[in-house]
This record gives sequence, C-alpha cells and structure tokens, in this order.
Amino acid sequence: MDATTLLQRQSISVSDFRCSAGPDDTPFVERHGCHSVSYVRKGSFGCHSRGRFFELVAGSILVGHPGDVYTCTHDHVCGDECLSFFLSPELVEAIGDRTEIWQIGSAPPLPELMVLGELAQAAACGHSDIGLDEVGQAFANRFVEVVSGRPRQPVRTAARDRRRAVETALWIDAHSHRQIDLEHAAAQAGISPFHFLRLFSSVLGVTPHQYLVRSRLRHAARLLADDGSSITDVAYDVGFGDLSNFVRTFHRAAGVSPRRFREASRGMRKIFQERLALH
Repeated sequence: MDATTLLQRQSISVSDFRCSAGPDDTPFVERHGCHSVSYVRKGSFGCHSRGRFFELVAGSILVGHPGDVYTCTHDHVCGDECLSFFLSPELVEAIGDRTEIWQIGSAPPLPELMVLGELAQAAACGHSDIGLDEVGQAFANRFVEVVSGRPRQPVRTAARDRRRAVETALWIDAHSHRQIDLEHAAAQAGISPFHFLRLFSSVLGVTPHQYLVRSRLRHAARLLADDGSSITDVAYDVGFGDLSNFVRTFHRAAGVSPRRFREASRGMRKIFQERLALH
C-alpha cells in the first residue's frame, strides 16, 4: 500500500492510497483512527466490517468510524486507488455525527457523491481551482445528507452574515500574496471552517479558495501588463508557490499563457498609444 498525504489541516486531512494487493495476498486487520470517507476512484476490493461484507468498485465510498476494525480483500481483481478524507471530531459534529451513519461501512456508487468525488480528484491533481479542503468538506457533508435522507438546509444570509463574508473577501484579496487556507479565512471571520465555507459560497457564489486564486490571477494580470518583472517573479509575488501551477492556472483562466498575455497586452497598449498620438 502506497500512501501519500496531499493535505494536512486541523479540521481535515487528505491522502491518496494506492494498493497493489491481489487474490494471492493475505488480508490483514486494520482499524479506523477517526471518521473518514474514502472515494474509490479505480479498481475494486471487498471489506469485512462489523459482521458485514461489502464489495466496493469505482465510485463506492469506504466509511470509517473511530475504533472500528475492518479487513480488505482482493478476491476478484488486483489493486485499487482511493482518495481519503479524514475528519476532525469538530467537523463531524458540524455536519452530523450520528453513529448509525458513520458505522454503515460503505456506500454504493451514488451520483450525488460520485460527481463530488471526481471534483475532489480534479482538485487533488491541480485541475480545478477549488480547494481540496473545501471539496473534502462538501463531499463529507453530502455523504451525511444522502445517507441520512436529510434535506439540504438553506444557509442563513442575514445582513450580519453577508457583511462577514464580504469583509473576509476583502481581507483575502488584500492578503492574497500570502498562504491562506480555509481555516485561516474562517478564523478571520470568527466562525468554524465548515460554516464559513457554506456562508461564503452562498453569499459570493464562489468558494474562499476560488476567490483567493482569482484574486491572485487578477493581480498577476495587472503585473504582466504593467510591470517588467519576470513571469517567475510575478508568480511568486502574487502568491503562487509553484511556477508550473501558476502557468497552468493562468492559461486555464485566460485561455493563453502568461507570456502570450504579456505580449498581447503590450501590443494593445502600443496600438492605443499610437492612436492617441495621432490625435
């Protein structure tokens, strides 16, 4: 089993698991250390838990409850891959901590969960501007809603809450060159990360991380058009920690690379200046 930690936050952590076990490998007993939901993105495996047996395929969810033991088997195929979200007790309490929900062992492939699972995988691969912690919380919350049959609750948007969301957005924009995650932004707003994510998204129509990335892109576009700094310096100055990520994200948003954007902006500026000179 190869395990890679993709994200570590106080309220949620995310890991990528790749298992190469097959029918000839001896299963062994494991224990869930906390509440978790694991999205099976590839392969298949069986799971013995709490006296029941489940077959999981791509799109299924392995559900973990603290202290529960389980055994995974690979009787039919070799290997599987999972994207796993490990949740803090505070987050579980916020989204729903009924024991019967978290001790079901697994959930079958359900469209409501599969679309979020694939969005989470896209975020993990850097192909989406939504934060991995954000989509992880949304995935866990949707799991509870679907399994419990609980309808989605509307988000309160009283004037005080709208002001809180707007003020935090302004703070994010002013500090977007720094490393800001969901928990930092929630602390600025004075509420839990889960409730802040729901409030911010409801009021402004984007997640906090999406707003952060788009603020960085906006600042980058301004620097590319008006500043002589190198593209690498621009990337780091606006808050991107990796040049290739900046280039990929900028291209996805603008439709052109940062270099082509700079060339086009300078060309347009030259044309505009020439036209002014003619008058």
